[in-house]
Order: sequence, then C-alpha cells, then structure tokens
Amino acid sequence: MNIYQDYIQEIEERKNQGLHPKPIDNADLLSEIISQIKDTANAHRADSLKFFIYNTLPGTTSAAGVKAKFLKEIILGESAVAEITPSFAFELLSHMKGGPSIEVLLDLALGNNENIARQAAEVLKTQVFLYDADTARLKEAYELGSKIAKDILESYAKAEFFTKLPEVPEEIKVVTFIAGEGDISTDLLSPGNQAHSRSDRELHGKCMITPEAQDEIRMLQAQHPDASVMLIAEKGTMGVGSSRMSGVNNVALWTGKQASPYVPFVNIAPIVGGTNGISPIFLTTVDVTGGIGIDLQNWVKKVDENGNPVRNENGDIVLEEKYSVATGTVLTINTKEKKLYNGDAELKDISKSFTPQKLEFIRAGGSYAIVFGKKIQTFAARTLGITPPAVFAPSKEISIEGQGLTAVEKIFNRNAVGVTEGKLLHAGSDVRVEVNIVGSQDTTGLMTAQELESMAATVISPIVDGAYQSGCHTASVWDKKAQTNIPKLMKFMNDFGVITARDPKGEYHAMTDVIHKVLNDITIDEWAIIIGGDSHTRMSKGVAFGADSGTVALALATGEASMPIPESVKVTFKGEMKEHMDFRDVVHATQAQMLKQFDGENVFQGRIIEVHIGTLPADQAFTFTDWTAEMKAKASICISEDDTLIESLEIAKSRIQIMIDKGMDNKNHVLQGLINKANKRIEEIRTGEKPALTPDANAKYYAEVVVDLDAIVEPMIADPDVNNDDVSKRYTHDTIRDLTYYGGEKKVDLGFVGSCMVHKGDLKIVSQMLKNIEKQTGTVEFKAPLVVAAPTYNIIDELKAEGDWEFLEKYSGFEFDDNAPKGEARVEYKNMMYLERPGCNLCMGNQEKAAKGDTVLATSTRLFQGRVVEDSERKKGESLLASTPVVVLSAIMGRIPSIDEYKTAVEGIDLTTFVPSIKELVTVGH
Repeated sequence: MNIYQDYIQEIEERKNQGLHPKPIDNADLLSEIISQIKDTANAHRADSLKFFIYNTLPGTTSAAGVKAKFLKEIILGESAVAEITPSFAFELLSHMKGGPSIEVLLDLALGNNENIARQAAEVLKTQVFLYDADTARLKEAYELGSKIAKDILESYAKAEFFTKLPEVPEEIKVVTFIAGEGDISTDLLSPGNQAHSRSDRELHGKCMITPEAQDEIRMLQAQHPDASVMLIAEKGTMGVGSSRMSGVNNVALWTGKQASPYVPFVNIAPIVGGTNGISPIFLTTVDVTGGIGIDLQNWVKKVDENGNPVRNENGDIVLEEKYSVATGTVLTINTKEKKLYNGDAELKDISKSFTPQKLEFIRAGGSYAIVFGKKIQTFAARTLGITPPAVFAPSKEISIEGQGLTAVEKIFNRNAVGVTEGKLLHAGSDVRVEVNIVGSQDTTGLMTAQELESMAATVISPIVDGAYQSGCHTASVWDKKAQTNIPKLMKFMNDFGVITARDPKGEYHAMTDVIHKVLNDITIDEWAIIIGGDSHTRMSKGVAFGADSGTVALALATGEASMPIPESVKVTFKGEMKEHMDFRDVVHATQAQMLKQFDGENVFQGRIIEVHIGTLPADQAFTFTDWTAEMKAKASICISEDDTLIESLEIAKSRIQIMIDKGMDNKNHVLQGLINKANKRIEEIRTGEKPALTPDANAKYYAEVVVDLDAIVEPMIADPDVNNDDVSKRYTHDTIRDLTYYGGEKKVDLGFVGSCMVHKGDLKIVSQMLKNIEKQTGTVEFKAPLVVAAPTYNIIDELKAEGDWEFLEKYSGFEFDDNAPKGEARVEYKNMMYLERPGCNLCMGNQEKAAKGDTVLATSTRLFQGRVVEDSERKKGESLLASTPVVVLSAIMGRIPSIDEYKTAVEGIDLTTFVPSIKELVTVGH
C-alpha cells in the first residue's frame, strides 16, 4: 500500500468519527498527490486537486515546500494544470504565509520575466512573514538597481500590507451563549485529558464544553446568521487556567471565521466575554487570533443607602444584575464608539477592548501580522534611507514626572525596544520588549511547532539567552499517544535550537523535570523577561509571563514580545511565623488576608504581585510566585536581599552544570553561556556594581498588601467549595479555610505531594513525617493512597545522597522505573505511597487521575472542576489544596486532621519557614 492509499484509509477511519481528512504536512504524500494531478487519467485526480488546493498546511511544513515549488512550475509554464491557472497559483502562494512561498515569490519577482515579476511583486507586497535571508535578498537586489525590489521596499515602507486591508466594521452583531457560571477554566474549552489531540484541530474541537453545548452554538448560528456567537463566563472570569491557545483555537473553530479558504480548521476572530473580564493570558491569546475580549461587568456589588456592600447570611457580598446577557441575547458592538448596545440601549463602555493596538490586531487578523509588519516596515525604510510614515498606532508611553519605578517597570524599561530614548516608562505604557528566556511545554509544544511553521520560522532568535522544551506534562505515562507525539516534538525543537528534555538521538537520559522548575534554574538574571507556554511560568528571578503557544513561538522566532507594562501590587510581611506552620500556609493566608483587606475585591487580578520575599531562596520563593497564577495575577516578582539572590544563582549554576554534564548543551553552548552570565551577575552583586533589583522608594502601586504572620495560627486549605449554593463561588481560589473548620472529620480519598508547588524541602518533610509517625506509633499505615512526584531528578539525587529517599522507598508500594515506564495511566490506587516519576502527574489531569468523585488533598495548584478529579454519579470530585505536612498526615489518617493531631505529627520537623527581611528593600532615587 502506497502513502496515498494510507491517507485514504485514514480518511475513512476519520469519517467514522465524524471528521474531515486530516490536513497534509508531509512532503512525500503531497508529491504523490501532485503526480496524480499531472496524470489527467488518474482515478484519484479530482480528490488530489482538492487535497492540494484546500487541505495542505502552509508555512514551513515539508508539504508547503513541495506545494510552493509546484505552483512555481505552473507560473513559469513548466507544468500545466487546467484547474490551476498562473493567476490562481499566485493566489494560492499568497495564502501560504512565508517560508518556501516567500522564496518562490522572490525567485519570480527578481527573475527575468517582467510580467511574472510584476505579479509576484504584487503578492509579495501583501506578505509580512519575511526573515533575514528574505530581506537580505531584497536589499541586495535593490542595491544592484532592481526596480522591482525598489517597488516592493517602497510598499513595505508605506506598510501597504496593512493599510490596504479592509477597515474593522463599525458594528459587529453578536448573540450570547453562557458557557458557564463562575470562572470558566480553559479546561472546559480544551480539557487536559485531550491534550494529545491539540495539534489535530478538528478532532480537538470535538471536546469543547459538551456535545450539547456545541449543538446549541450551531442552533444559535442558524437562527442568527448575521451574528457571531459570543461565549460568556457569567458571574466569573473567562479563560482562567492553562492551555490558552488550544482553548481559543476551539472557541474560534466553533464561533469564529475561517482565516483562509485554502487552510482548513484555522479560524480567527472569536468573541468572548466575562462578568469579571478575561484572564490576562487568555486575552493575549484572543489578540493572537484577532478576536475581541470584553469585560462585561453585568453583575455588580449591591450597596446600601450608605454605599456599603450588602452581604448575605454567609457574609458574602450580594451581587445584582446590571443587564442581562442570557443565552440568545442579541447585542451590538460599536467599534467606533467603543460601546456595547442592546438595541438602542447603551449597556457598557468597552474602550479597553478597542485600544488602537487591539484594533490593529483585529484588522490584521491577529497580532503576529502586526509584529512582523512593523519589523518589515522598519527594515524597508532603513534600506531606502527614509523615515517610515506613521502608519501604526504609536507605542503608548506613560511617564510621570517625579514618580519612581516599581520592579517590573524597571525591568520593562531595561528591555524595551523602539521607545523614546531616555524616557522612563510607567505602568500602562504599551511596549515591545526583548525576551531573555523562553519555555515550551510538551502538551502545547506541538501547537508551538505548528505556529513556528505557520510563521515560517526555522531557527531560534539569536537574542534569546536560552530556551527549553519540557517533557513534564506527559511524564507519567509513556503511552502510544506520547510515543507518537513527543519524539516528533523534541526533534523539531532540537533542530530549531532549543534545549530539549529528551534527546532525539537518545544520547542522554530523558529529563521529565517540571518546566517551571527548569526555567527557574536557567533564569540567571533577576532583570530578565521570561515567556513560557504554561500559566505557571512565574519565576522567583526576573518577571515571567505564562503565554499561549503562539506567543511562545513568536518569542522563539523574534526574541520579542509586546504587552502593556502592568500595574503592581506590593506585598510585604510583618510578624513572626509559628514554628508549626509551613510557608504554603503563608501563601494561602496572603490570599485570604488580601480579600479581607479589600472587601472581597481581588486586587491581584491582571496585575504584577511584587512580593518582598527578601530572605527566601529561589526554590522556596517559587512556592509563592507559582501560586500567583491561581489568583489571576499577570505575573509575580520577588524582591530579594543581595546574599539571598547570590545563593539562588549559585544553586541555578549547579543545576545548569548537571544539564551540561548530562550532555544536554547544544552546538551554540547555550547552557555554558548561562553559567557565564550567572558568574558575571554574581560578581556585579558582590562588588556592589549592580545590587539586587529593588523598586524605588517613591514607586507607585495599585495597592499594598501587608501580610500579618502573627494572624496565621493554623494550616490553611484552599477549598473548591463544590456544594456552594452560588455556582459562581465554586472552584475559585477565594475560599480559604483553616484546619479547625473541618473538625477532624472530612474524609480524604487520596493525597498528592508533587508538581511544581513542591521543592526539595517538601520531600524531606514527607520523609521526616514518616519517621516521626513511625517513632510515635511504631509503624506507618496509610488509610488513603499518597502519590508523591518530585518535580525534578536532581531533587531525587540529592535526597538519595542525604538518606531521605531510602526512607521514602521503605514505605512506598510503587517506585517509578525509567527503564520500564508505565504504558497505561493509573485508574485505581491502593492505600499505600506511590513514588512517581518527576513531572506534573495528577496536577495536569491529562494522564494520571484520581478516581471519580474522590476528595483529593494536594499540594498542587489546581482545584478546577474535572482537572485532578472528575465528578461521579455519587458525589462531586474535589481537589483541596494544602501544605505538604497536612497532605501527608491526611493520607495516613484518611481524613483531614485536627489541629492537635497536626501539631503532634509535625513536632520537631523542619518545615519550610520564612523570616521576613528586616531591611526595607527599596532603592532611594533611580
């Protein structure tokens, strides 16, 4: 059977799943299809034409190279296809978005046939995905006197690729669809357990929300053919959690419009809304696809005659409906007035959805086209020796005289490009910044690879200090899906210039370390900007932003990202930690105390949390920054004392050296370069040449939160509150309860210590608790399973050297074996301890899962519905979040312990403690 027949067989199999043919990215398959097109008597010719025209992926896929070459043959008259005229061939090239198509267009434009050259030039004028090799050809031709090259450059300098696009419609009609009440996790839009299918867009689209919801969306589209369906989070925030790109892709697939008639299942322009707006990372992803995100604010706090919030019997603030967005409501978005209407009634000013920059993204069909367009315009103007006309909205530059800079403002000012020289920028400024570190994770990495192919990128930007492709989200189970997807991903990224967790050649041991932990180690400058394909990309050094797979691709390809400088909230500490408390309790208390201080308003949402951690090294401080994703913060910055930062950098150096010793460095010696940069930074701090980053004393913050450590007297638990009468209050991170609330009675079905929220100290706590309980009772018996997954291999190596791992092995009923990794996900757990492979494990929800309906107590960060545990018919699944000692004791006892039981169990154990800095960590002047 030949490759074409294999494809036909796959098509038949997909028909049974209600799917269309899979888009073609394989050169050999497309070559066979082309040979059948050339053979006019071939029985498969008609289908082959459709596959070639409508079902071949563009960009830098191997198939795109074959397609571009054949179209060139048709244009030059070397091949003749009745159905594909030379002018149609040019149209097809115009939809191929860079890579081989640009090379072909340049060949034709700079060739000897004047008529063909003019046509090729007209197509080139519409293209923006050009790279150094492409622009170098244009520049060289121009300097040699080519009139065609001059004509193209003049068009680029005027940005005609943008100015000739249709304007954004003044009115956009939408019909509403309530996707859910309360915060809508992206897990509803792109479930973690379906992560393996994300690169197959049509197949993955089948998992969005429910089949019933998909039918309802279709019905609304049939009833309102002139309107777009707007997905809404009623009484909540849209798009919290991870997997933003696949979530937005699914929303666009169901409710958006096709980007090109010749590219299947790539849709753009989704419209989403939320009572409390859109999660920051999700909103960035909506921009990537040229969509619209609206902060509806259709439910507001009810106030009494004195203006004070009205509370119910539980003490919760009562909300009242300002206007209805019930499913089926027809609304009008006026993009000129920037207002939302229901008929003639004005509902809301939505100016934030239509900033000048966002309007450009909408007009261009996505933010990539604008980013690349600006670079092309700058290149063309420089080559021609002219000043480019002001076509694009200028960067918003806010500078406030006499006001100092927060830590994030300092970082953005250092890394900004294309801004007014010498001008200090404050929050609200909209800037392009250079990116130092980039991370791609394995369940979104295949989409990142697709995005890189679609924007015709073939090599990592030279200005990126380091980039890493993880294997942690698929670490638990090496099943057929992982075996199919992961090696392909690792080869692509390795060839691209990224340090990869797995070696495509198999020469070094696969590393399944959690991506955020690795990025935390390879960040060797607290002035760095980090972009990572995971919402928990929140380092304890530098400022890190979790991003969609497209923004990660853009950072890898260009070394840049564009975003506003966010406002900051300053977090400081007072008082003293009780010796029986763990630092995780401080993390939860920060959330609870903040909500209390600000009358239920989450001041962290969409902002930077600047935490004055001072004395806590990077591994432990990461516990705080990691958690900030769940409070919907944009990012977090740690302010450290000089000595603490040096200690963190020394640890980072040793971890990077381990990666080098394993053989993970590449031909560019990226890892060694990071060690060299770390040494330079340490020397700068030690000599006082450049102390650790601190904000200015006169910096301005949106809010300041002071955490009172004296008020934290019991372990704190984040509870999903699954049975709350108010649906919008379920599965948020706002319900923080102390141990006593549960009365020592709440049953626990499974405990989980692992994922990115734990460090070496947590694993030592597990070991110490087992020793403690054995000493107190003579033995250790688990009344519920305890799953333990170290975040990194180096932690296990250190625990082995220090004797802790041996004790963990003593009480484990299962220990991972890299030589024989699990081939199937665990569905049942015995009452024992499982020592699982380093990685995300239960937290990811795509492989391992608790039994349906279980009550899970975890150190994880995820309490979203269905993530760690799904509902059963008998009861709702719930994932409560707590510190390591609480989780371990709960698994041993089979229930949440009382405060007295807890204190006895942790007596004499070295918990993760925190003593706030006695120094005021600020800079006087700037």
